[in-house]
Amino acid sequence: MHDEDQFSSEETERPVRYTRTLLPRQRAELYVLDVDNGDSRLALSSEDQLFEAPNWHPDGRWIVVNADGALYLVDSQAPSDLVAIHTPGLPELNNDHLVSPDGRWHYVSANDGHLYRVPWEGGHSERITTPKAPERRFRHFLHGVSPDGTTLLYVGTEALDKDEWGRRALWSINLMTGEERLIGDGYSPADGPEFSTDGASVFFNSEVASNHPGHAQLFRHDLAEGTVRQLTFDERVNWFPHPSPDGQRLAYLSYPQGTVGHPPDLPVVLRLIDLPDGPPRDLAMLPGGQGTINVPCWAPDSRRIAYVQYPRDDV
Repeated sequence: MHDEDQFSSEETERPVRYTRTLLPRQRAELYVLDVDNGDSRLALSSEDQLFEAPNWHPDGRWIVVNADGALYLVDSQAPSDLVAIHTPGLPELNNDHLVSPDGRWHYVSANDGHLYRVPWEGGHSERITTPKAPERRFRHFLHGVSPDGTTLLYVGTEALDKDEWGRRALWSINLMTGEERLIGDGYSPADGPEFSTDGASVFFNSEVASNHPGHAQLFRHDLAEGTVRQLTFDERVNWFPHPSPDGQRLAYLSYPQGTVGHPPDLPVVLRLIDLPDGPPRDLAMLPGGQGTINVPCWAPDSRRIAYVQYPRDDV
């Protein structure tokens, strides 16, 4: 448990290369959804700052988001303004960030293509990943951490010819040894890898079962057996599977049919599957997409989900 005065509101100096901003007459709204009764509570709204990708500290109080290339906190018990986490020297961040299972660390993706570890209270960062051969133009995008906190899951992108995204494969990195491993054959193009609660498998979305660009579906890779199982089979485009901490349910983001990638500002649906193979059901329909639930979004109680929507007054 931490008090707000432990976090600095001081601006972190970093070169700005890319940050999303709100469109005219648009708001960013953080909601906490009770998946049992369907109630959604507005926790924070901003007409000035586009924040994204909420996840929770294991104490169940703090929600972490990114905005303006940096990390911020929201107090879920008494939400007010965003509270900045001071991270001097850390490159500008994208919207992929996690909290370690023991609550001591933030793991983040930066726009320099690398992963970093930052103390929970803020402070100086440590780079986790190593540079690859320059011709590979390799970038790391963080998405999951193992239940024991020893291994991260990320999407490794390698540019091919003029395609800056090129190969988008699933990887793991051992935080103790630095060893990096391809998961299966990488399942490119794939995204959103996240460990199951027991650490035995990896959930992800991929286009490997599609015969045209887009139409991503959800899959589960068994780490011991190396087998893969498809979990969704509908015409919508499904991204970012997030298992609940108790391992009973899987939340994910469903895009309209024909969507390529995971763009912002579309009518999307938050959906839920009762594991292992229950039928999908809708939790909420909202204006969102990119930034809504890019990272693990469940509260520790396995009952609440944090998500962000981006309504516009003129739409």
